[in-house]
Amino acid sequence: MTKAHTTRDLALAALFAALTAAGAYVSFPLYGAVPFSLQVLVVLLAGLLLGARLAALSMTAYLLVGLVAPVYAGGSSGFGVLVGPAGGYLWGFIAGAALTGLIVERWRLRSAAALAAAAAAGLAPIYILGAGWLAFSLRVSDPAVVVGAGVLQFLPGDLLKVAAAALVARALAAAPLELPALGRGR
Repeated sequence: MTKAHTTRDLALAALFAALTAAGAYVSFPLYGAVPFSLQVLVVLLAGLLLGARLAALSMTAYLLVGLVAPVYAGGSSGFGVLVGPAGGYLWGFIAGAALTGLIVERWRLRSAAALAAAAAAGLAPIYILGAGWLAFSLRVSDPAVVVGAGVLQFLPGDLLKVAAAALVARALAAAPLELPALGRGR
């Protein structure tokens, strides 16, 4: 049986959806059709702090809001973005946040290094779905181009986001906030 979400849980999910939208406005173009943004930092933080279910809910809410409001990178919106070159990364946010949250919940991680490892694992579905869809949407079949344009150009910045998310989550775990993944008497 699944546990019903409290009003506080839903408010936290909404907060992380809004923070993801804010992270989308801090973006700049790199090589290719997908910009670099701070969204992934918030996605990983959602997983680390909210746990799998709430983190996935927050990213789903973000994607739904983006259908009607300009909250995707660069102030874009609409269904076309979700099926465009960057769409796989956006869909990957749900899986990445959920995987990160699942790892934290399952192994009750607390150290910064363990939290960073969980966050790094959360990058995998974002890159797999993102680079895969990017290749499909642009009709690129060369693996070197797909990995270079779809993963490697983002990796250095995303590893910094992993470290930042782990440090922020570790600091918040010590605060009396009772966050779903890190709090509640653990």
